[in-house]
Amino acid sequence: MADPRTTAVQVKAPIGQLGGGFMISREAKAACEEHGLGPREFYFRGRCGVLGECDADVVHSIAVFFPREHVEESWNGGRKLAADRAVEIYAEVCRDWGRRKLGGYDGCARIAELLEPVVAAASSVGAPLFAGWRAVPLADDPPARAVQLMHCVRELRGGLHANVVLAAGLHPLEATLAAEHDTTPFGQATGTQIAQFFSWPEPYPEPTPELVARRAEAEERTDDLMAPIFSVLDDNESDELIGLLRFGHAR
Repeated sequence: MADPRTTAVQVKAPIGQLGGGFMISREAKAACEEHGLGPREFYFRGRCGVLGECDADVVHSIAVFFPREHVEESWNGGRKLAADRAVEIYAEVCRDWGRRKLGGYDGCARIAELLEPVVAAASSVGAPLFAGWRAVPLADDPPARAVQLMHCVRELRGGLHANVVLAAGLHPLEATLAAEHDTTPFGQATGTQIAQFFSWPEPYPEPTPELVARRAEAEERTDDLMAPIFSVLDDNESDELIGLLRFGHAR
């Protein structure tokens, strides 16, 4: 029987990938082409548009693991697409990707049923993107609904993890490089690969053993903070969610 913390640990990889895979999908690429935006322009306008039409510095305050200059360039470069419209399009990309990825999986309805109370009951303190995405109307069909809810949970964990990293005194680049392997929308990647993907300028310093240990501790602390989120599920429901996500992730 999975307790809440075990559940948080077991679901983070499938939710990280299934809830974020749309960001680098062919659906996202098609939306970029349709609206004349670069991939990162669409990413920041779509994902962070739930903050409203704000200054780039506000976006950088929550896009912790990206260099400030890259956030500013991408957010401002995408202003041809209004923030609220960008969110609408980004949400539909998420849903369409979910339909393609999990459309043949009968477990989607139950995943959505289990995750809805998790998302509804979670505190949004320290996770503004989660708060914004929780307010976006959910799709009616199970595959799209399930992936949209996973995206919300992913944003919650991301927000809490950023807070933990900063509280630990780690620079975002240090934390990125010190992750020997981390979960991304495209699977497991090394810290160097992630830093490159986030557009941090090279060369990168070699993380010390002390930094690696602090980064691992931050990951454990994030698991601790995510544990109460899943306390709305009983042990049987937690086991069921873990199994359903594991099978969906393997598809």
